[in-house]
Amino acid sequence: MKTPAELTKMEKAIVRDKTYFLQVKDHPWLSLTSFIVILCLWEMISRMMWIPPLFLPAPSAILSEGWGMLKTGVIFNHVLASLSRILLGFSIACIAGVLVGILIGFFSIPEAIGNPLIAATFPIPKIAILPLLILWLGIGEPPKVAVIALGVFFPMVINVYTGVKNVDPLLIKAALSLGSNRTRIIRKVILPGVLPMVFAGMKLGIGIALLLVVAAEMVAADAGIGFMILTAADLMQTKKLMVGLIILSLLGISFNWLFQKLERLLIPWKQ
Repeated sequence: MKTPAELTKMEKAIVRDKTYFLQVKDHPWLSLTSFIVILCLWEMISRMMWIPPLFLPAPSAILSEGWGMLKTGVIFNHVLASLSRILLGFSIACIAGVLVGILIGFFSIPEAIGNPLIAATFPIPKIAILPLLILWLGIGEPPKVAVIALGVFFPMVINVYTGVKNVDPLLIKAALSLGSNRTRIIRKVILPGVLPMVFAGMKLGIGIALLLVVAAEMVAADAGIGFMILTAADLMQTKKLMVGLIILSLLGISFNWLFQKLERLLIPWKQ
């Protein structure tokens, strides 16, 4: 067995990295403790009036406000309205993003046509298109769903396109040598190969969807988390505003947890 002096630089780096990850794994309570400490400091600062409650209400006051909204049922209307828009726009974008990503990643002619279009339209802020979508689709649900779908579509198509390009060419050649046609190659080789990138795009896209639904509901809506936050800000109801922010955070955590579970279920070989 080698002594520490005989270890190479690479071996030392490997040992150091393994030690670090073991230390992180051995202290799962660290994240929870730091979160509790931050909440306690926040509560102390608010109660000692170092910052006026109008600008930074205490966590206990925010929880009390949220509980009151739960008992009256007001909060459910806003959450359900936002969730329906998010799920519809997100689903449309995921389906379209996977199809377009595979199309431009696997076929040369669609790639030559699609890549410049995506490169030209991707940098445009999607919320800036909302007034145009309202002009085209009218005031109602379609422009809100459309702006979410547009925002999620681009990270999905870019991730899927990258995944297709990173599929091992030997697998495609092996499938061709066994007599598979393009449709079968896409179904049996490309789709399993791009699944990790699909989930990466979904995790990125859900954050964009939450951002855009709030922005869209602030422009033209009568219900939703964004509408609730904007109304609370106009009336200086800071506690209600903070409740809306916490709901958005919980939705993001929940979606991320769901995607992780689905990823482990559908892509067991990645583990």
